[in-house]
Order: sequence, then C-alpha cells, then structure tokens
Amino acid sequence: MSSTATATEHAASLKPEGPPPVAHPRKPALALPAGACDSHCHIYGPFDRFPLPVDRSFTPNEAPETALRRMHEAVGISRAVIVQSQGHGFDHRPLLDALASGQGRYRGVALVRPDTPPEEIARLAKAGICGSRFNFMAHLTGRLSPEAITAAIRLIRPHGWHTEIHVSGRQLVEEESFIRNIETPVVIDHMARLDIAEGPDGPVASALKRLLDTGRVWVKLSGPERLSKAGKPFSDVVPLASGLARHAPERVLWGSDWPHVNLHGPMPDDGDLVDFIGAIVPDEANRRLLLVDNPTRFFGFA
Repeated sequence: MSSTATATEHAASLKPEGPPPVAHPRKPALALPAGACDSHCHIYGPFDRFPLPVDRSFTPNEAPETALRRMHEAVGISRAVIVQSQGHGFDHRPLLDALASGQGRYRGVALVRPDTPPEEIARLAKAGICGSRFNFMAHLTGRLSPEAITAAIRLIRPHGWHTEIHVSGRQLVEEESFIRNIETPVVIDHMARLDIAEGPDGPVASALKRLLDTGRVWVKLSGPERLSKAGKPFSDVVPLASGLARHAPERVLWGSDWPHVNLHGPMPDDGDLVDFIGAIVPDEANRRLLLVDNPTRFFGFA
C-alpha cells in the first residue's frame, strides 16, 4: 500500500462522527451561583499531543480543555468534573494534563479495569481522580461483566472513589440489585437515559428513586437533549428531572455532557442547557445544593 493511500485512510479514520459543539454558546438567562460545578463533561485532544487510540469506540471532534474552559466561562461555571471517555479509551494523559492545568478547578473520573495496577490507581488519585466509570452501553467498547466491575471497585475503594454507572433505560431495572450492592458511593449518569414516554413514575424512574432512597446513590440530571423528543427547551424532560430533584435534593448533580458526542440530533447550545436548570429546580436554595454543595461533597472539592 502506498504512503498516499495510508495517509488517506488515516485521515478518513479521523473524520468526526457528528458535529462539533456550539463554539459560542449564548449567555443563559439563569445566573448561576458562585462555585457552580459542571459535574459531567469530557475533553478530546489536542490530537497533536494526545492522538486518539486505534481501538476507540468512536471518533470525536477535537474538544480540548481550553475550549471547555471557554464554554464554562461563557455560561458561568467555575468548576467541573471531567469524565474519561471511550474516545480516548484508557489513555488518561489528556485528563491528567487538564487536572494539572486546572489547579483545583477540576476533578476527574477514570476508566479502570480489574488488571489496572494498584500503583496506577494511586497515581491517578494523587492527580485528582475521584471515581471510575463503568458502562453498560451496547455501542461502546470496553463493557465489563458485573464480576469484573466488582473486582475493579475493590481496587478503587481504598482511595475513597465513587462508582459511576452509565446505563440505558431498562438496563437500570435489570442492574438495580447489582447497583444496590456496590460498596462505594454510586452516581447514575444522565438520568439513566430512560425513555421519557414511560413518564416520571415509570419503571426506570421508580428504580432510580428506590436507589436514591438508599442514601448511597446519586443521579446526574444531565442529558435532556438526549432524552427529549420535542427538542429545546426540553420541556418534555422537566417532569422527570424535577421529580428526581424534589425526591432527593441532596443527592442530585448537574452536568452539561459537553461536547455532546454520539448525539443523534441537533447540537444543543450550552446556554439552553443551563437555563434548563431553572426549569427543573426553580428554588434558589435547592439550585445551590445541585450546583455547589452536592458536588463539593460528592467529588471532594476543596
């Protein structure tokens, strides 16, 4: 194969799957409290320093920490939790670089396997990692069995990390008993990505509330753009998200999910996502719980 053909194939393999995030989000109408935290976001690249792995699940647009910071400054966010994505796989260098440059602004969530060396986990913990994410999603590689997840959790537990669970809809009901028995604090991503046609009291929402009632499980009120069938301002997601916020106001978190990879639909404006917070948590005191107090406690911000 010629070098020209190889270069062409390499360029094609880097074609992003989907549009980039909105470069200049509008200023939200909702003013966020000082210390507001984006509890779920990702970064990708810069690719000249941190190339994507060959065995990645998907190809994201370049979305480095500098672009994430610009978005946060535009909408009024001062802290964030950066979640390692299958886009970079188990190469944590971009995340570690962001944690170092953030100087306390960020915490991180890693990807861990049962064969991850304990000394590597200790190194990640020292850098500002505070949890590990495990996915049950069919479209993502790296899915572990419950037994393997349990073995990995044994490695992270001595460091006080939390366990982050990424499930889709009815998977939460299927895994409810397993999640209930995890021996670390647990957070469920994106309101379990349930089908909102089930309603705010459907089987998945009910399972979420039962897990919240254990006192050891939190939920991220993120991803309305993924759940909504009507589009912005995501009003059809409000009954679900506001119901969860009222049910356990001290165990809910909010995240932008920037830069919104693998999204099948229009790219959301992050200003709209911030204004969604006002629709689901209209009370100022409870918004402070959601955006400041809960993430400070859960992720261990100083």
